[in-house]
Amino acid sequence: MAEAPATTVKTVRVKKPGRLYIKAVFTGFKRGLRNQHENTALLKIEGVHEKKETDFYLGKKCCYVYKAKNKTACPGHEKASHLRVIWGKITRPHGNSGAVRAKFHKNLPPKAMGRRIRVMLYPSRI
Repeated sequence: MAEAPATTVKTVRVKKPGRLYIKAVFTGFKRGLRNQHENTALLKIEGVHEKKETDFYLGKKCCYVYKAKNKTACPGHEKASHLRVIWGKITRPHGNSGAVRAKFHKNLPPKAMGRRIRVMLYPSRI
């Protein structure tokens, strides 16, 4: 009996593109003891724990991505999608523990508290 030559099948894994944003969490709105200012959001950026570390992120774009009930067509895309995006910009640090303030084009909804915000690595100030 002659044995058949063993053929090895090599599987090629397609490498997923890397993440081009830093994760952050929307912790709440800017507020005083009694009044809340919904036009400014407070974000806690992952890996940032001191005020001096926030300097890199000032001026960076940020976005809140969520799913809506109805599909809408977005410019530059062929198909309609449930995904929506609210864009904003990091304006300044908040406190000493690495939180930042951000202004969004439309105020973030309260249901977004505790949810993920994407902090993009552009525009660069280097």
